[in-house]
Amino acid sequence: MNLTTFNENELLIDRWYRNAGLYPDKDAIVHWSVDGTPFRWTFSSLISTAEKFAVILKKHSIKKGEVCAIIIRHNKYFHPIYFAVSLLGAIPAVLAYPNPRLHPDKFRQGIRGMLQRSGLDWILTEKDLESILLPVADDRKSTIKGMFFPLEWIDNIINFNETGIKIINEINRERAAIQSTDPALLQHSSGTTGLQKPVVLSHKEVLLHIFNYSKAIKLNENDKVVSWLPLYHDMGLIAAYHLPVAAGITTVQINTFEWVIAPGLLLDIINAEKGTLSWVPNFAFNMMAEKIHDDEFEDISLSSLRMLINCSEPVRDESHQKFYNRLKKYGFKFNSIATCYAMAETTFAVTQSEPDKEVTKVSVDRSELAKGNMVISDNLNISRICVSSGKTIDGCQIKIVSDEGKILPEGKVGEIAVKSVSMFDGYRNYSEKTKEVLKGGWYYSGDYGFKWNDEFFVVGRKNDIIIIAGNNIYPEDIEDAVSNIEDIIPGRVVAFGEYEPYIGSEVISVIAETKIVGEEELKKLRLKIKKAGMQIDVTISKVYLVSPRWLIKSSAGKPSRKTNKERILNLKESLNLEV
Repeated sequence: MNLTTFNENELLIDRWYRNAGLYPDKDAIVHWSVDGTPFRWTFSSLISTAEKFAVILKKHSIKKGEVCAIIIRHNKYFHPIYFAVSLLGAIPAVLAYPNPRLHPDKFRQGIRGMLQRSGLDWILTEKDLESILLPVADDRKSTIKGMFFPLEWIDNIINFNETGIKIINEINRERAAIQSTDPALLQHSSGTTGLQKPVVLSHKEVLLHIFNYSKAIKLNENDKVVSWLPLYHDMGLIAAYHLPVAAGITTVQINTFEWVIAPGLLLDIINAEKGTLSWVPNFAFNMMAEKIHDDEFEDISLSSLRMLINCSEPVRDESHQKFYNRLKKYGFKFNSIATCYAMAETTFAVTQSEPDKEVTKVSVDRSELAKGNMVISDNLNISRICVSSGKTIDGCQIKIVSDEGKILPEGKVGEIAVKSVSMFDGYRNYSEKTKEVLKGGWYYSGDYGFKWNDEFFVVGRKNDIIIIAGNNIYPEDIEDAVSNIEDIIPGRVVAFGEYEPYIGSEVISVIAETKIVGEEELKKLRLKIKKAGMQIDVTISKVYLVSPRWLIKSSAGKPSRKTNKERILNLKESLNLEV
């Protein structure tokens, strides 16, 4: 494995070339699709094909330091196109390909929002999006210099000539001008498209993070990553993509949309490829446990999987238990479940639970937690199970602070502030937001949590906290309780505080998706939701029941509380949804 030392002057590109020399015939990226045989990019074929795409990009005047937005679906040529941008010293930025249900105007609005902050210079996309994106590219206020369709260049890539070889040599010479402190990539923090905050990271920051995080997960030469995560999200881009390619191990990339349709696909491919590492958000544990069927898994074995890492949203013990109980008969080990706390602003991971060890969890008094105190309780009727996200990895520090900025001791709930050797230095073209979150070299995450026995527990988002009678109510607790109700679509629930003028204070409101349509059945379901709140000592005052797929997701794949709250309140006057 090619990560035994860290060289602060090295580039990601240097790692790729070194791996192509050390492991020319080893699989670098296995591009998996259900409609055909997996395509296997070796380290040598990946870099040689990337060079050919780089030649054409150079001919189109793409230069060092320019941002190239890549909007391409799950395609085997996506990978060399992505690396080709980097070979020129340009900055790749993966953006989500629009969902077919998304209105073109909404998609264009999101791209325009990104133009304001990210400063996109070029768009590399598919021909199918030309008519949708042209109004954005041709706008006189646009920063876009041009739009290209690299998948149309395949014939030129295959039929390469001597002129192309000369340009490759020129590109390789020019690489000497790229510094390790130069931008390597642009990724966006989680959020609704167009409102995401652009984070630019240097080669040094990414490689140093990969070096430190590899130690935390005890990465070894026999590891193989399997991932369905989108590459426009930091967990997919850094953990499941850059880390393995830089380390000289294989990553298997699955179509995100195919996984959503058939969640068992991840486990099937882990079995077929003998995968050892995978990162998933918490909701995926529930989704796979509930939607897979035994007849899908004849002779399957998950014994190769040494770490299934829960990251990107608050970790739930019940999700772990449900997944383990469903999959243990296929050789899945409970100790294979791991946890991580990560964010785009620190490249990726800040904390990581220890490999091959059961994740720490504590049962705490829910009412005390609402007051900011972590108090152990064995009474399941009044407690909440909090799951550790592990200890800080090398190069990272965490402090828990009060709203006044005072450092809090162990067992006290406060905002999580982070300092990292791989931390960004501010959002691109967004100084006002940077000033809000970067203070004295610390990044204030907006997450609430506490420290206990040197491990960190994340309990919610600061901006999502509902304050009722002076107590902090965590919407995750309400959403979990409501998701367990029959006829509510699991994971498709949002809880938030809604101002009630009559009482002059906030009340708790819930939006939940259901397939139920009859008014009598809906009334009964609303009552069940309110009773579920009572069981966790929460009064749910308003219930909005909506049809499947009504809730808007963030880029991380989770229903966005802020966006859906705004949407329902704007619509409530015209919809008969409320009790």
